[in-house]
Amino acid sequence: MIHSRRRRRFVRRAVVCATVVCLAVLATPLSRDGGSSVAGTSGRLRIATWNLCGVEQWGCRNTGTHREKIAVIEDLAATGGVRAFMLQEVCTTDLDDAMAALGGGWHSAFRAYAHRDGRGRLTPVFCTGGARGRAGFALLSSSPLSEVARVPSPQPSVGLQRGILCASLASRRVRICNAHLSVVGADDAHPSWEYRDDQLKALFSAADPRTVTGGDFNSSPPSASNRTYRWIWPRTAYGRYQECDQRTSASRTGRATHRSGVKLDYLFTQLDTLGCSVRRTRASDHSALVMTVGTR
Repeated sequence: MIHSRRRRRFVRRAVVCATVVCLAVLATPLSRDGGSSVAGTSGRLRIATWNLCGVEQWGCRNTGTHREKIAVIEDLAATGGVRAFMLQEVCTTDLDDAMAALGGGWHSAFRAYAHRDGRGRLTPVFCTGGARGRAGFALLSSSPLSEVARVPSPQPSVGLQRGILCASLASRRVRICNAHLSVVGADDAHPSWEYRDDQLKALFSAADPRTVTGGDFNSSPPSASNRTYRWIWPRTAYGRYQECDQRTSASRTGRATHRSGVKLDYLFTQLDTLGCSVRRTRASDHSALVMTVGTR
């Protein structure tokens, strides 16, 4: 007999495969870094993941102005030494404004969220609050982005389509992958179906020893206290890769990155991890997670 959870996952995979084809400053550091100067040092790269909470209709109306959100990105780059960003819940207008504020030499890649209806039709999500453009997730880098690709991952048969976006930083010989995973109950037609397990599997399958993967996983770490959803995490996540805030090889916790007091944001790599900090900000319900890696 197939366990009920496994049965749901088996049936769900048959549905979501079609979805994959259709898709074909204001920051306070809590830091273990050695200072912002390391980001400009040869052989080191500082990377941040941050959910801007810029889509106002998603409960983000009281999380700072658009100008304040851009100011956080400016500060992380200028004084924090961040040279690559993984951004979630960003509006295209805000991404353009951030690029302009950072000045020449910065590059971006963007993928929009979409809503899939019961007939399989995809509709882009637009940000409210006055001509903010489409809502989506993005990569932002001071190095040119190449081999930009969306990694296929199972998405709800009916509901919001998020995803995984990767790109290479040729000058650093590093690949970065930004993931925004589904929430519990994301499938409007099948609320009990779980997607994050297969999305995490797709994310880590796309990584190699010189990849940094991260983003908003909408999931707590696979700690002993997370008994309900600990099973969604692949063993390779904390075994083969090191998470930014992973203190020891056996650790499966980390500091909170969300206003609710839980960790939802992650950065994983096999590169040497040289520092990790959580940058609390009043301009989002998420903190920015910043990691320094060795790139030699």
